[in-house]
Amino acid sequence: MDCARCSTILYNEVRKLSFFKQYRKMPQKVVVVGAGIGGLTAAALLAHRGYEVLVLDQALVPGGCASTFKRQGFTFDVGATQVAGLEPGGIHHRIFSELEIDLPPATFCDPACAVYLPGETEPIQVWRDPDRWKAERQKQFPGSEPFWQLLNDLFRYSWQFQSRDPVLPPRNVWDLWQLTKAVRPNTLLTLPHTFSTVGDALRGYGLNDRRLRTFLDLQLKLYSQVSAEETALLYAATALSVSQAPQGLFHLQGSMQVLSDRLVEALERDRGKLLMRHSVERIHTQAGRTTGVTIRNQKTNESWFESADHVVANVTVQNLVELLGKDAPQGYQRRVDKLPPASGAFVIYLGVDRAAIPADCPPHLQFLYDYEGAIGENNSLFVSVSHEGDGRAPAGKATIIASSFTDTGAWKTSGDYEAMKQHYAETAIAKLGQYFKLDPSTIVYQESATPRTFQRFTGRADGIVGGIGQRIPTFGPFGFANRTPIQQLWLVGDSTHPGEGTAGVSYSALTVVRQIEALALPRA
Repeated sequence: MDCARCSTILYNEVRKLSFFKQYRKMPQKVVVVGAGIGGLTAAALLAHRGYEVLVLDQALVPGGCASTFKRQGFTFDVGATQVAGLEPGGIHHRIFSELEIDLPPATFCDPACAVYLPGETEPIQVWRDPDRWKAERQKQFPGSEPFWQLLNDLFRYSWQFQSRDPVLPPRNVWDLWQLTKAVRPNTLLTLPHTFSTVGDALRGYGLNDRRLRTFLDLQLKLYSQVSAEETALLYAATALSVSQAPQGLFHLQGSMQVLSDRLVEALERDRGKLLMRHSVERIHTQAGRTTGVTIRNQKTNESWFESADHVVANVTVQNLVELLGKDAPQGYQRRVDKLPPASGAFVIYLGVDRAAIPADCPPHLQFLYDYEGAIGENNSLFVSVSHEGDGRAPAGKATIIASSFTDTGAWKTSGDYEAMKQHYAETAIAKLGQYFKLDPSTIVYQESATPRTFQRFTGRADGIVGGIGQRIPTFGPFGFANRTPIQQLWLVGDSTHPGEGTAGVSYSALTVVRQIEALALPRA
């Protein structure tokens, strides 16, 4: 090769490198719809990586279902009351390290939950220590250990796989490559269980114990939105094992709000912008690609179009198709329409004297009052209790937050909404009174929330909570992808992999950030 040709090739390569550097210096604009934990995480990471970011939310405060409100000196977590992924290597630890911000102070939930079955006065304690939890479940459910060992093995393989950041479900070559890179020989050991449910596994081991099945139903309803019979086994393996060391569930000092507050600080430090009380009325597309959004200022009622290179939707998949309107791809719309109805929640928030709380009360409890009733509609309650000095209540006081799954449709068609709300509150307090000392002398403050409340303050369709049920057709490789059928329109939150919870939605946000970054890489 002669020197002249060498010089020409070198000159062209330098020009291409120079163009790429200039391109990277021109920040792409990203609009994030929704300031829940998933949206704030995606926004903060993108701003930290040099993107121009605008976050919009119709609520008063950021955080979505992981936000808080204050009443008479009490601080109440709106929905989420515990968090995973703060341990070294956990998803929040990884994200906060990249953002160069401190993790919020927190303590382990140990036990993660104390579960009371009907007519029983001693709970099933879900301990963080693996050996202690093993001894507990062997005492509570004799003969079930092979089932739990299967879950432990599947969790170990799946957790290692997930830690290598696969993209599920894959939607293009880059996604498939990330998935392929994450696979190891032990990952293949999970494949025979891909189409199995927890119910299938129980039958496979000949386990027909009603107590075991009920315990699993109660726990899985919190994480997968559906019963053991319907929950995908691979999803359940993680949901039922993540509370044990070296992982664990955490109780945040102050409130759940500190998580979103720190993400907002990182976002604004890196010149991202957050606008609360601004609703997105429409996501616009052209030729199969997103072009921007229509925004309405709820204070002034002014509306305008905001262009964007990317739109990240931290909304339910039901909300997403509504925002797309006639631009929603027909196949995508049909798939959303066919989803089974999602659950709502009735929540009662109590500020009480500390005397109402039994000694050594765990931070989280779960009650089922009648084997014959459904898990929900006040027959089961998931309860979170504040600790002395954790920032949620004045000295000598405490907060009790109790939630029950409920049918959202019943709240839409109720002829007397206020009477129904009052009935639910009275029933919940009466049942909580079987464990706590609740009477007019100990209850300082009381407030309730229904699916209508959640719809109003979070904007979630029908006020649903917890995302899509983790059934076989909608979990992991078969679920809704972060990469939507509309180019440069991304979905984060509990409608997509890996599901609900602050750790889950944060992982979905990190996946979207990686996918957006991959689009900016130079092509060969």
